Amino acid sequence: MKQALHFLLLLVLCFTVVPSIAQYHTKSKKAIKYFERSGELLRSRNYSEAVTYLEMAIDKDPNFAEAHLRLGTNYLSLGDFANAQGYLESAVSIIPNDPKTVGAYLALADIYFKQGSYQQSLVCINKLRSFNPPPRIAQRVVKLETNVNFALEQLENPLPFDTKPLPENINEFDLQYFPVLTADQNTMIFTRRESRDPQFDEDMVVSHRNQDGTWTTPESISDNINTKFNEGTCTISANGRTIIFTSCSGRTSMGSCDLYISYKLGDEWTDPENMGTKINSRSWESQPSLSADGNILYFVSDRPGGFGKRDIWMSQWRFGEWTKAVNLGATINTAEEEVSPYIHVNGQTLYFSSQGFTGMGGYDIFFSELKQGKWTAPKNLGYPINTADDQVSLFITADGETGYYSYEQKTTGSYKSLLYEFQVPEAIKIKNKSNYIAGKVMDLETKKPLKAQVELFDLNADSLKSTVTSDSLTGDYMQILTEGSEYALYVNKTGYLFESLRFDYQETADRKPINIDVFLKPIKSGTAATLNNIFFDIDKYELKEKSRTELNKTILLLESNPSLRIEISGHTDNSGSDTYNKQLSLNRAKAVYQYLIEHGIDSKRLKYAGYGSSVPVAPNNSEENRRLNRRIEFRVL
Repeated sequence: MKQALHFLLLLVLCFTVVPSIAQYHTKSKKAIKYFERSGELLRSRNYSEAVTYLEMAIDKDPNFAEAHLRLGTNYLSLGDFANAQGYLESAVSIIPNDPKTVGAYLALADIYFKQGSYQQSLVCINKLRSFNPPPRIAQRVVKLETNVNFALEQLENPLPFDTKPLPENINEFDLQYFPVLTADQNTMIFTRRESRDPQFDEDMVVSHRNQDGTWTTPESISDNINTKFNEGTCTISANGRTIIFTSCSGRTSMGSCDLYISYKLGDEWTDPENMGTKINSRSWESQPSLSADGNILYFVSDRPGGFGKRDIWMSQWRFGEWTKAVNLGATINTAEEEVSPYIHVNGQTLYFSSQGFTGMGGYDIFFSELKQGKWTAPKNLGYPINTADDQVSLFITADGETGYYSYEQKTTGSYKSLLYEFQVPEAIKIKNKSNYIAGKVMDLETKKPLKAQVELFDLNADSLKSTVTSDSLTGDYMQILTEGSEYALYVNKTGYLFESLRFDYQETADRKPINIDVFLKPIKSGTAATLNNIFFDIDKYELKEKSRTELNKTILLLESNPSLRIEISGHTDNSGSDTYNKQLSLNRAKAVYQYLIEHGIDSKRLKYAGYGSSVPVAPNNSEENRRLNRRIEFRVL
């Protein structure tokens, strides 16, 4: 509240008139003498002694309105809002219709708003209007009234919000905040501080979900990451193998706090690396949020060149390095503060906290959607997710069903920050939910784990959505699948045929995570692979446009292996006559053959054949099996 009231303080000082002796609302000469002495002390910045003289003036005359005004203003400048409120309330009760109370009414309207006393704030706002305040105050009144009316409307239309604290073994510290989860929701990492005592620093801890749904006791994420200094506010890639976090002092840093990155190999985290000058600066960088594939980073910085004191910035991983960070723009950032960005694993929904948009008071949580490369106007998540208190730190699971956040509540004589979870209300659920495909990449013959490239393509747009690398020690991989499109998944490694998978997520449906182990086949004579993303209309052999992704992938394989020769074979199900099926399969194989030749592949390296329904891979006893039998394959010659 202190920063938010700095502007109000200036207005109070500007519009709280210092009257002449004849204008004082007191007849006590002693009180006036004390009051004028307080003015001298304030001009010399001797605030504490000025308070003493103002209290003496009020003691001489409790109805000395000007002394109440000045004392309230002084406490406001000191950040003592409780005392400021009391004295300003006394002043306006003594001289409710005097124009010199304009600043006091404005300060009270804002204090009440930030307390959640919205009706009281509205009373002050209406009183302010009766004074016909100057434009600078009038603009502030309009903005404040908009916020108050919004808050009152939210109170009348609350969202269903059933929140519960996480178990005691999670909330065992004085402070725990900024929770993040992997896409499978089985690993949670958060920042903890054992006590508010300065001797305790911030560290990151990790907890794992047991098979029965309970959480393990949090433990330090890694000795490579946590030090005796502050580490926290982290973000983790969907597969749990890349982490970016904030570290303040104690490491090689460029500013007060920098962002660092670490990678998980097997069960160990690598030594963190400073993310460099493209991201860090001499200013403060913190609160990172990494896209699911680890290729886009959002974070908060107070560096020059933004729209407010703290803005949200973005950097992308391209050609083996991070691009120079850019401001996310005026749609997201305001002249006030924006903090705590969180990009959902769908890559389309950004949550963040802001003081600059219409809200309930303090920091509210908003969300914006990325559409055609532009962010939509942020929307307030509403009450009771947002209240008059500051709301930061929100995490929404991949399926959009569950939210996690931290909330600071008062216990016996102190404040304790706890982690909570809740079911996301239907009205604010994300439009495009996500789940994941995960498993291991292994050599088909040796069954040993492989470090391979796992690419996700949008077939409808023929565009690469994300690229991840399977773990070199375990073969583990994970990719995020988001509603709204049709996807091809490619697993590639030099010396092996690529494997392709297909996922149709064009329509909304309740989808569960998929676990598939991928076995790559070494390139050698006789090895065959199915092209799962080659498409034809029924009984047609013209290639559909969305086949381009797979065809171009095949071209890349052939270009990367100049000595490779393949046979393209077409196959059908058993619907129709053998003669018809054989001709249809031949025509389809020929269509692929011609595409490859037209795009630069030497015809001497290619053959094509049609086998009709003679080589099924599944019994033709269901539509799903018949779909599997309708396929294009290539075989190494």
